[in-house]
Amino acid sequence: MWQSILSGIEKVNDVLNGIVWGWPVIILILGTGLLLTLRTRFLQVSHFRDSLNSTIIPALRSIGKKKDKRDRMKSVSQFEAFSTAISGTVGTGNIIGVVSAILTGGPGAVFWMWISAFFGMVTNYSENVLGLYFRRKDRHGNLSGGAFYYIANGMKQKWLGYCAAVFCVFAAIGMSGVQTNKISGTVSEALANVMTIGNQETARLIIGICVAVITALIVLGGIQRIGKVASMLVPFMSLLFIVMSLTAIIMHIGNIPHAFALIFTKAFNFRAAGGGILGYTFATVIKKGMARGVFSNEAGLGSSVIAHSASETREPVKQGLWGVFEVFFDTFIICTLTSLMFLTTFDTSELSAEMEDTAMSMSMFSTNFGGFGTAVFSVILPLFAFTTIIAWSYYGEKAVEFCFGWLNEKQRRAAVTGFKVIYIVLIAVSATIHSELIWAIDDTFNGLMAVPNLICLIALSGLVAKITRNYFDRRKGADIEPMLSAYPEMNEEFRQDLLTENENMQ
Repeated sequence: MWQSILSGIEKVNDVLNGIVWGWPVIILILGTGLLLTLRTRFLQVSHFRDSLNSTIIPALRSIGKKKDKRDRMKSVSQFEAFSTAISGTVGTGNIIGVVSAILTGGPGAVFWMWISAFFGMVTNYSENVLGLYFRRKDRHGNLSGGAFYYIANGMKQKWLGYCAAVFCVFAAIGMSGVQTNKISGTVSEALANVMTIGNQETARLIIGICVAVITALIVLGGIQRIGKVASMLVPFMSLLFIVMSLTAIIMHIGNIPHAFALIFTKAFNFRAAGGGILGYTFATVIKKGMARGVFSNEAGLGSSVIAHSASETREPVKQGLWGVFEVFFDTFIICTLTSLMFLTTFDTSELSAEMEDTAMSMSMFSTNFGGFGTAVFSVILPLFAFTTIIAWSYYGEKAVEFCFGWLNEKQRRAAVTGFKVIYIVLIAVSATIHSELIWAIDDTFNGLMAVPNLICLIALSGLVAKITRNYFDRRKGADIEPMLSAYPEMNEEFRQDLLTENENMQ
């Protein structure tokens, strides 16, 4: 009976997934990115240097500096907000997702990941700008924002905001299931290689319970604890992966030109994406690359903006520039390194769509580094997956808060607590699921999240351009009223905060 239910769910999801990730949505993603790029005058290019100078560079210098106790209770630092957001985007999709895209869509899928990321940089920027502009503050001073806030309050479509929030809740649960499933599978397989373990199902369940317990200890501490953990883990896991992948690529340095040739030639191969091996059409190459690109960097989903909205910064554009760097780092650095490592290590003529993506990802490390590579992969992948789990728990929490905003504070807290309990329990349960159904379902809800968000970004693209001009004009010395919040009282409060900040710097 259980198998027939799963089979029925799978069939329904296949239909929905085909619609959600069909050509209309792919065109919507590209079209939104193109429109925002034009309206912001190619901000991801013209202000890329600003995104580095005003984000990651000063943030790294500020690591370790203490904030005022009152501020720590209400918000997180820009770097902690970024780390939480990047921990939600940098996950198994950056390794296994990229390998899966190449296996099923051919090397040309990598090119379309880059295309989605180029436009995704300004899409993510716009999400952050609107997220901070329309965020709300509760009576305790905590800041909350996200796509559902600017859809409801900016576009004035509350019903669509509720839809986005509901999709976010299900996407969060699905995302945690995907990540936990990969953690339990990777760790149990690694343990099986070094010791004799009895029942594989039991081992996976124990691993899932361990992940659930650790997650509970972190997520129950709120965004402050999530931000602190993410700001410690993200730099470590990213640096470890970058060093290992660069080493592997250098070991096969002679294959780099061929790898790039495959990416560009197969991107426009109308006959077959895999050189006649995989048999996928040109359309499939684009869809696989775009879908995996969005799954990886999340630009257009309206998810990472939830973390950015909790930032202490008062300037929407300043935090928006983090979104530019976030997508650049996620796709152009991490995903590109995965692609080159994979394409320089293996002969593409021997690849097939039937190969298992997780096994091939681990083989990519073991082929280059032997047992040490397997051990490193067994550390990197769970870290990537775990940071995604804790970030999406916060996204789901904020979506639940929005959905039950009409309740009193005590009832809202009860609803959020209920979500956290369900989220943590399902982490343990999903560890034992072997079916790819959980990944496919999450893919569908990611797509469903994107649709209302992209529609709103198009509708509010003029406002994004106006806020952007306002910020850069003020930086040039223009004496104009800053656009910091959509709400007059918060705009005045943030304006005073900026004046105080400027006086302290003088």
